[in-house]
Amino acid sequence: MKKIVVLVFLFTVFTVAGRAQESRQDVSISGMALIEPRVASSTNVQVSSNVAYGGLASYRFMLTPTSALEANVGMTYQNNIHYFANPNNYDVPTRTVEISAAFVRSFVFKNFNPFVEAGPAGLIFLPIVNSGLQTLDAKQQTQIGAMYGAGFAYEVSPSFDVRVEYRGLVTKVPTFQNPQFKTNKWYNIYVPTVGVAYHF
Repeated sequence: MKKIVVLVFLFTVFTVAGRAQESRQDVSISGMALIEPRVASSTNVQVSSNVAYGGLASYRFMLTPTSALEANVGMTYQNNIHYFANPNNYDVPTRTVEISAAFVRSFVFKNFNPFVEAGPAGLIFLPIVNSGLQTLDAKQQTQIGAMYGAGFAYEVSPSFDVRVEYRGLVTKVPTFQNPQFKTNKWYNIYVPTVGVAYHF
């Protein structure tokens, strides 16, 4: 049994190594800000939030020299989502997790490589139980949406580039499974990012 596990492991490693030699891949680490817009709804619920900061890890697999598939995982530390449900106010400290994928189209101009991207996204809104949480009815919520973005990569060397991007996340305004927070509205969350990518 151990020999079979070792053989499967070695086969996987050699397959990945072979693919790495055949095609260009990169990984990047970025800092990001999550800026959620103010929302007023027909249900008399108003939602606002402060800016959240966090990190984003991305992996790109080049299909051609100018197109790629990308996978992203991001997380913010904490922001405070404020709900005004007339006549009550509620604060929900929140950690937001992003899992997304995208098709990336890039353009080459010497060391500058502008790009655009779009694809599906999932957002997990996690209420943080601390002294700022003003309702115990807030529960974790997963939303499906979309991600889009545009930016540029500046090639510092054949192995590294600096990446600057404006990203957007479109999803329904979270309710944390609390009917009082229902807005029937959509968020277009602004996510500026700056990071470094390593090519291999």
